[in-house]
Amino acid sequence: MACLLEAPLRISVLSEVTATSRHYVDRLFDPDPQKVLQGVIDMKNAVIGNNKQKANLIVLGAVPRLLYLLQQGSSSSELRAECAVVLGSLAMGTENNIKSLVDCHIIPALLQGLLCPDLIFIEACLRCLRTVFISPVTPVQLLYTDPTVIPHLMSLLSRSQRTQEYITQIFSHCCKTPEHQTVLFNHGAIQNIAPLLISPSYKVRMQALKCFSVLAYENTQVSMTLVNVLVDEELLSQVFVRMMQRDQPIDMQLTAAKCLTYMCRAGAIRTDDSCIVLKTLPCLVRMCSKERLLEERVEGAETLAYLMEPDVELQRIASVTDHLVAMLADYFKYPSSVSAITDIKRLDHDLKHAHELRQAAFKLYASLGSNDEDIRKKITETENMMDRIVSGLSESSVKVRLAAVRCLHSLSRSVQQLRTSFHDHAVWKPLMKLLQNAPDEVLVMASSTLCNLLLEFSPSKEPILESGVIELLCSLTQSDSPALRVNGIWALMNMAFQADQKVKGEIVRALGTEQLFRLLSDPDSNVLMKTLGLLRNLLSTRPHIDQVMSSHGKQIMQAVTLILEGEHSIEVKEQTLCILANIADGNTAKELIMTNDDILQKIKYYMAHSNVKLQLAATFCISNLIWNEEDGSQERQDKLRELGFVDILHKLTQASDPNLCDRSDTATHTSDLSPAFLQILSSIDRQTGTNTCTLIVL
Repeated sequence: MACLLEAPLRISVLSEVTATSRHYVDRLFDPDPQKVLQGVIDMKNAVIGNNKQKANLIVLGAVPRLLYLLQQGSSSSELRAECAVVLGSLAMGTENNIKSLVDCHIIPALLQGLLCPDLIFIEACLRCLRTVFISPVTPVQLLYTDPTVIPHLMSLLSRSQRTQEYITQIFSHCCKTPEHQTVLFNHGAIQNIAPLLISPSYKVRMQALKCFSVLAYENTQVSMTLVNVLVDEELLSQVFVRMMQRDQPIDMQLTAAKCLTYMCRAGAIRTDDSCIVLKTLPCLVRMCSKERLLEERVEGAETLAYLMEPDVELQRIASVTDHLVAMLADYFKYPSSVSAITDIKRLDHDLKHAHELRQAAFKLYASLGSNDEDIRKKITETENMMDRIVSGLSESSVKVRLAAVRCLHSLSRSVQQLRTSFHDHAVWKPLMKLLQNAPDEVLVMASSTLCNLLLEFSPSKEPILESGVIELLCSLTQSDSPALRVNGIWALMNMAFQADQKVKGEIVRALGTEQLFRLLSDPDSNVLMKTLGLLRNLLSTRPHIDQVMSSHGKQIMQAVTLILEGEHSIEVKEQTLCILANIADGNTAKELIMTNDDILQKIKYYMAHSNVKLQLAATFCISNLIWNEEDGSQERQDKLRELGFVDILHKLTQASDPNLCDRSDTATHTSDLSPAFLQILSSIDRQTGTNTCTLIVL
């Protein structure tokens, strides 16, 4: 049966099928092998550069017949090779052609053909496989279905320069996942491909280099192995350095820089190694120059952003290399009215892909400004930068929007920028609009940025509050995505910091007690920590503490008990004890602790805990409970003495940790406190009121 194209295209193509096309297919069924061979050769010549003819032949059933002839042992080597050549030519047509070929099971047939000893036929099969696999519509997993295929391809690398070029190109296009990397690594990819880096053929060297770049990407095992590989008695990293020299083709320079970048990010090469600081980074900055082609500038900027993302020193070096910050501003003007592009096809291509430049620039700015305040200032002072970011937030391309909000998030880590540039340009408005309807990956970054805009020193906090953001943030806490739940509750936590009772009440009403306590049992520890932070901020200042505890005290005490009893981290339990310390500072709320012997025993347990942070947090609870200037302090002291707290506090005065011993100023000046507690608290500084929590999202 013929392999048919999709219905709409099939109808249009069928209407244009000519007698000549039918004649080519009919000749494939001639009983004379020589006439069949000549028919295949004529077909090969007819389809070169003719997509309409290719589609016609596919519709008329040429592919199954060509595959049949290719697989027949009775077919001559020449015929089989010519069939593979024609199939490869058909694959160079449209994506629909590729789909039709794959549906006809061309890949298993060609892989089977690689078992033939004839080198010309093998090369023809590999060339066709290469063409099929580099298409985005081909499922790369088809290369890994048969476990014997990869080792056989490795064995064919030594047959010729063509087999080396085609096989490494297939590997580089079909290595998409860590599992693929592992399969290739385990079958000796590094040992077999490394020698090809010094091949006399540029195409072979280039494809081998690309193969190493995909193998090393985010793969520690591969990168650690590569760093020790010798090629002709030279370390592989030095081979890559030579390939980055200015006299090498740009594609080679860029791909070699990517290899070293990935090895560095995987921990195989130090960030302060000379091959990174003096070679790789400058090479990638060169790729950002306006003299480079669009795709080179995009790849150079994105690779540079990835290289220096976690390292502040590389960011500082890059920011002063070749005026990079100013150079990136040109990415937003390309192609300009005075562009040097004279090739109409190139101009058309660049106009269609100019958004990729903006995306790359935003990514690189985000990486540059992720740590250093001076660099952030330099970025925001670049011409129209904040306006460009604001425009980027509303672009049609999701990738540009994501890159723009990532850049905004990076800059939002700056207190100065939050107070100046962010306020002057009212960036919260497009950010809020972006949060209304965006894919999850954009929502995560946008909500992270919003967390920073809600910090107490941000002028944007008030207008954001007035825009009705609370409902939006509460909806994020119900997301299936842990990252969105974290950001939703984090933003609410920052919003509640030193807020008035009206804002706190709105948060509690919008979130709902059921959702709040559901978040306190969230399996994600980050969600739990931020929920505890929110609760801690809600329970600040005595009137607020007493009001919240009068309405929700029972549920809060139950949640606190469960967390202190559960298998949680030190940080979670410390945060929970801080909440108890806040409750203990309330006028009436503290009675919820004093009348709960179970909670008191838990506080006592954590005062004697081996972890100093937990000891300190638990001691703050007791300090707030017994403060003598408050009504009922004597009765509370008496009860705590009966429960054995005095003995534990005595031990704390002998503790070696300065955090427990040196906190004496406040307590030692406490008047009218019973002598026993005065002596014990001489080493404990009373918590002044309640403690709250606010954090910048990094």
